[in-house]
Amino acid sequence: MATLGIKDIAALAKVSPATVSRVFSSPDLVSEKTLKKVKKVVDELGYRPNRMGASLRTRKSGNIVAIIPDITKPVNAGIIRAIERGAQSAGYSILLGDTQGVEEMEQHYADLVTHGQADGILLFGSRLPFKIDPNLPLGPQLPPLVNGNEGIESDEIVKVAVDNVAAAKAAVDYLISIGHKRIAAITGPNDVPSSNKRIKGYFQALDEASITADSSLLIEGNYDVKSGVDCAQKLLLLHQRPTAIFCFNDDMAIGAMQFLQQQGFKIPEDISVMGFDDINYAEYVTPSLSTVHQPLQEIGETCINLLLKQLRGEKVEPGSQYLPFTLKIRNSTGIAPKL
Repeated sequence: MATLGIKDIAALAKVSPATVSRVFSSPDLVSEKTLKKVKKVVDELGYRPNRMGASLRTRKSGNIVAIIPDITKPVNAGIIRAIERGAQSAGYSILLGDTQGVEEMEQHYADLVTHGQADGILLFGSRLPFKIDPNLPLGPQLPPLVNGNEGIESDEIVKVAVDNVAAAKAAVDYLISIGHKRIAAITGPNDVPSSNKRIKGYFQALDEASITADSSLLIEGNYDVKSGVDCAQKLLLLHQRPTAIFCFNDDMAIGAMQFLQQQGFKIPEDISVMGFDDINYAEYVTPSLSTVHQPLQEIGETCINLLLKQLRGEKVEPGSQYLPFTLKIRNSTGIAPKL
């Protein structure tokens, strides 16, 4: 079907060529009925738009860069799937940059936009991978960009996330409500904005409940399962152990639970454990993990839709867009034991 083009699709679908072009470039501007009709013809013919030709006419590459610190993390799976689906429906390809948290790799992928090989960036890290003049407004110095999940400290950037302060506070409020007063936290690295915001929410909950904060109960992890094991071991060495542990992601919570159970502790009878994220298998570990549910797929969908709006030349207001979180209370949390 290589000889078929947009005019042929339009004739078979009984719409204008301009409508077919909009289906490929801006599907949200086309009615659902027309969209289905055109896509049916496209699928039957096996047609694929010629992106190279389109890029020569429009000076657009048809690519979007997604910079993600670690694509192996379960928390990123739903986000990646959502942005892939959204990009493809608009005729774009996702260039997935697994940067492993290395600044030079972030800059490498950002350069794809600078050199015209990509049209915009979805940034799921806490660093801007561009040379910025601090004496000038930030916004005009950036390409089309959306910062997802890990908020950069700037009101001039479009950001999508849950309210990490409120989410952490809600988790600790719940633990307090079932009798816990000695609540530990296994945090993320201290240079990660979301971790610092969750620490803020943790302290807010304690303060409102008139519980004196104990700095020895805060242990810094690095968001992987092994650090959950290591941090739980440190907490058990305290003279007075905690009755509950709030982990700043589910991976560390699962590691902490595994270690505690190996040491003969019953969860939640002896110690409650709570996570953050609600990754796919959080409800399938033993015991099932109580956690803060982030709408990961919706975060991905919102990020790609906001970027596509920018790429179409539509105005998108900078600042944070907070999506709703919920507490998923399962079997790893229970009434505080008497020490």
